Amino acid sequence: MSACTPTRATDPSDSHRASHVHPPHSPPPTPPRRFRVASADVSASIAVFLIALPLSLGIALATGAPLQAGLVAAAVGGIVAGRLGGCPLQVSGPAAGLTVVTADLIHRYGWRTTCAITVLAGVVQLGLGCLRVARTALAVSPAIVHGMLAGIGVTIAVAQLHIVLGGTPQSSVLDNLRALPAQLARVQPAAVSVSALTLALLFLWPRIPGRAGLLLRRIPAALVAVAGATTTASLTALTLPKVDLPSWSSHALAGLPEGPALGLVAAVLTTTLVCSVQSLLGAVAVDKLAAGRPDLLAAGPGSGRGARVGRSDLDRELLGQGAANIVSGALGGLPVAGVAVRSSANVQAGAVSRNSTMLHGVLVVIAALLLVPVLEFIPLASLAALVMAVGVQMVSLNHIRTVTRHREVLVYAVTTLGVVVFGVLEGVALGIAVAVGVSLHRLTRTRITHHEREGVHHVHVRGQLTFLAVPRLSRALHLVPHGADAVVELDGSFMDHAAYESLQDWQKTHTAQGGSVELTGRSPGTSIAEPSGAADCRCRPWTAWRNHQCELPRPAAGSMVTPTAVSGIEVPDAAGVTGAPVSSGASGAPGGKGGLDEAGRPIGPAGSDGPGDSSEPAGSGGPGGPSGSRGPADSTAPLAPAGSGGHELARGISAFQRNTAPIVRGELARLAREGQQPSQLFLTCADSRVVTSMITSSGPGDLFVVRNVGNLVPLPGEESGDDSVAAAIEYAVDVLKVRSITVCGHSGCGAMQALLDSEPGGARTPLKRWLRHGMPSLERMADDSRAWTKLAGRASADAVEQLCLTNVVQQLEHLRAHDSVARALRDGELELHGMYFHVGEAQAYLLTEVSSSGVFDRVTDVEGLRSPA
Repeated sequence: MSACTPTRATDPSDSHRASHVHPPHSPPPTPPRRFRVASADVSASIAVFLIALPLSLGIALATGAPLQAGLVAAAVGGIVAGRLGGCPLQVSGPAAGLTVVTADLIHRYGWRTTCAITVLAGVVQLGLGCLRVARTALAVSPAIVHGMLAGIGVTIAVAQLHIVLGGTPQSSVLDNLRALPAQLARVQPAAVSVSALTLALLFLWPRIPGRAGLLLRRIPAALVAVAGATTTASLTALTLPKVDLPSWSSHALAGLPEGPALGLVAAVLTTTLVCSVQSLLGAVAVDKLAAGRPDLLAAGPGSGRGARVGRSDLDRELLGQGAANIVSGALGGLPVAGVAVRSSANVQAGAVSRNSTMLHGVLVVIAALLLVPVLEFIPLASLAALVMAVGVQMVSLNHIRTVTRHREVLVYAVTTLGVVVFGVLEGVALGIAVAVGVSLHRLTRTRITHHEREGVHHVHVRGQLTFLAVPRLSRALHLVPHGADAVVELDGSFMDHAAYESLQDWQKTHTAQGGSVELTGRSPGTSIAEPSGAADCRCRPWTAWRNHQCELPRPAAGSMVTPTAVSGIEVPDAAGVTGAPVSSGASGAPGGKGGLDEAGRPIGPAGSDGPGDSSEPAGSGGPGGPSGSRGPADSTAPLAPAGSGGHELARGISAFQRNTAPIVRGELARLAREGQQPSQLFLTCADSRVVTSMITSSGPGDLFVVRNVGNLVPLPGEESGDDSVAAAIEYAVDVLKVRSITVCGHSGCGAMQALLDSEPGGARTPLKRWLRHGMPSLERMADDSRAWTKLAGRASADAVEQLCLTNVVQQLEHLRAHDSVARALRDGELELHGMYFHVGEAQAYLLTEVSSSGVFDRVTDVEGLRSPA
């Protein structure tokens, strides 16, 4: 190993780097300061404060609460939730998503009881946080959440439209719609002009072009819109209702709840549900935004950029939100939740710790105490226009496209209409009911077809096979004549007892009448019986690598090997003698069973070790199984016949055409018509043992795969003529619009071993010129100021594995330097993932901890995350 390889202890018990011992005669090191506010946090807090101030007043106006209540909630959300919450960069305060709920509570119970309900909702949130059930809220379908927000947005926009026109909103959406014609007949020109100016500034300010626009856009558009409308109204002496902030001495605090017990319980649960779901989903969204900022990954106490920001602790976030709601309600403030607009502004403004959120709360307190005379110049029509714009933006076209792609438009539409017509709790309940119905429909929707091809009757069952599908299954099976050959393909992952017995009884009866039955399935575990003569073969044509399971036993040493041919193609043997053509159909030689090697380990048929095995395939794969093809690892075989492996390429192609092509032909025809639309770019090593489709359970059209030696991503400008990786990244992000990029390293990487063994000087071969792009990974591992990347639960086995892990993290940083990737991350359209595949363990690890080092966790059973069929 070269001298540049760092040496460190690999004891698993070492959870952190050993501290350096200072010389005996030198003074002890100065302890770090416990509290320090980074300059980035200060500037970010000012930006968030300038957004929060007008929005807090506008949301309070929309709910019908005292205007001070919005300022109280903004201050408490920033200070209390910012200090105690589990998402350091999320900004909490009065949220537009709570406007409808709060307005309804104030209308029904009055302001003081609404404050008490807010306190009780905070207590419930504390209880849920202590029970550690925060992630349960994420089980709610995104279509329901987006539909709820869209319904709330419609309700807000319709109500605020009356104030924009110079009138007063009604208590419900339907009442507001019925009163709209009369309101249009008595429009107030002053209110409309101020509102129009506010909306114009709000939408045009972010679009100012040029270098001047780049500087001006740093000022929040909401602040510019309200300030511009206020200045214009003051200079033109327009007569308009304006903000009225009474003395804080007369501010109403929470009182004892008054009203029917059942109604109060429903109000508390509704407030808890909306606050919790919005805050937790907001925390997840903030994690995605933070992942797109490399400076947060490299931040640390020694870097002068604040504390390292990791993933959100959702249970702690729920506790922080509960504490904030208790304090806000007790002080006469609105309910508090995580706010998307302010949180995204906080991340984009460069915040590096929770100090930004807390400072923004302090600034709100200062403004509420010292800027009251200035705030009272703001026209209510300007605030109403601002909140109306927020409500319209809550009906997101991007969300509608997403639910359409996942076939959940019905759930989204029902939830939206339910919230608009009946209310938030009722709308969400309707959405959940429809979502359950849609799921049951998908579970029970089974398509069963029967057709005859070349004398063989094929019964194809697509979907889950339950008792509801047994009558249709029975009809299809009875279309098969007595004594005929039949193939039943089960394309699903579930079969209940009724369907099992029906299929089993028919199989026994049909076999007894002289027929043959072959049961196959694309998903493991869907076959209920092995076809005759193939008890030792469990191949499935879709996964070609499983052909290793179907190889004939290797001949004993010194025995004669008879040359074979593939589908009539003559293949010369090692001596160049051409053997007679033989058929390689499904009725060929039987598959052999493997035994144990010298170490006592099980081997596959013919001693095959799975993907990457070099043994020669032969024989028949049995029903449904390819006959002797090699699979993905055979890409290294020579093209020309040579030696005993000269016919492997032709054999594999023949097996594909015979067994796999009939199954995938329909899917490939669809892809040929529609073009490729992969969802992921998968960048991995060229190693033959890393079979991407196998380890990701993906099929044609799912992955856009880029492979190179060492899974390297050269930094922009350092390719030196080789733009292939950068071109693939640009094409995947800008043209194919992939939603995620994964960099996958693997154990025993030869490129990483070559990096460790590299020495300065020597011939600059093509391999050495390419591996120079991995030098930053080697330098990162040797950097004593960085913690080592590690696997969860154990230390790295050796320096090669440590470099493999470090290289994945380093290449992710290189990815962020590409313009197309940086732009997509900034727009929230792309995610980056790190992955490590241990070949010997057949175990995948995902990079889960966002930090300067990183932790790779095992990927276990996540069947619940499977997308609907």
